Amino acid sequence: MPLLDSETPLSHRPARVVVAGTTGAGKSTLARRIGELLGLPYTEMDALFHGPGWTPRASFVEDVRALVDAPRWVTEFQYDAARPLLAERADLFVWLDLPRSLVMARVVRRTLGRALRGEVLWNENREPPLRTFFTDRDHVVRWAWRTHGDNRARMRALVAARHDFPVVRLRTAREVERWVAGPLHRLRA
Repeated sequence: MPLLDSETPLSHRPARVVVAGTTGAGKSTLARRIGELLGLPYTEMDALFHGPGWTPRASFVEDVRALVDAPRWVTEFQYDAARPLLAERADLFVWLDLPRSLVMARVVRRTLGRALRGEVLWNENREPPLRTFFTDRDHVVRWAWRTHGDNRARMRALVAARHDFPVVRLRTAREVERWVAGPLHRLRA
């Protein structure tokens, strides 16, 4: 199946949706919106993965299996252990293939806001001190920069391997809004 764009109507009402994209692209925000419009339960993948002290939760893979075994859901396409399980069961992929400049602006704004507010994230975790940007190779902002191309390659490989799989590719914030207001909105619950 060719890639769908922001104006192409969906051929079916999806029940299991995965939103892919680089850290900071807006996966969680869009996944929540999809869930609201289609009446699908949303599960945040970061909440399943991160335990206290930013340690991976031992039950992560089992939790993802339980999620994908459900008949209806929407979540993000992240974490190597989860991606094959999600890809096997999803019936729609939404690919946020946004420009690096937009992604970086979003992830910097989000990270700064969370850090300055002391926002509590998953399992009582908080953004680390801002100085860790310089000391931690995997700081979320540095991670977003470094993995931007990896996500694009991963999605292209998935599209090539799964010709039967509908993938909506959205390349700008305007396309995201056009898709939500158009093809997705027409399927709302």
